[in-house]
Amino acid sequence: MSPAAPPPSLIQALRTETAELHVALEKRLPFFSEQLDLDLYRRLMAAYYGFYKPLEQRLHVLTLTPTGLDQSLRIKLPVLRADLTALGLGDHAIETLPTCADLPQIDSRAAALGVSYVLEGATLGGQILRRRVAEQLGLDASSGAAFLNVYGELTGRRWKDFLQYLGDRNLGDAQTLEVTRAAKATFTHFEHWLDSQKVLL
Repeated sequence: MSPAAPPPSLIQALRTETAELHVALEKRLPFFSEQLDLDLYRRLMAAYYGFYKPLEQRLHVLTLTPTGLDQSLRIKLPVLRADLTALGLGDHAIETLPTCADLPQIDSRAAALGVSYVLEGATLGGQILRRRVAEQLGLDASSGAAFLNVYGELTGRRWKDFLQYLGDRNLGDAQTLEVTRAAKATFTHFEHWLDSQKVLL
């Protein structure tokens, strides 16, 4: 009898389980559409803010953010807020932006890890979007596109650190399922939210 194949690593499981949802959402984001103008970009960033604000707050309040990672370095909300200010929104307008009430369930460290995987992956993907927004709209970190380059030169390093962290988790099947389920839910809820804000293609 040949030995049983080892179970897929957590990173492999996450990539496999989220691939379809990831591609589907990417196709609908308007970054590479001819429709992308300053107004749509501003509305898109406002919608991102409306999702990230309650999600980061929930992760923080539950103190379920993965231990061993410095989460204070990975909070995106202040940068998103600064972008909205640079794009012309006043404090009151930002405070009264709609926020998403239908968030992925985060009831364990494993679930928090799945959510974090999606948020960190989006930060890595922001590098491509940053170049597009610079070309199409002439925006940079000082004029409303800092969120797309939130880690700056540390982007690659922080993604590798995060993958290393995932690779070091010795989770059983049940916890791995929790992680992947939360990651998939994050993609689904994010797409539904952006849809409700009418910023997707």
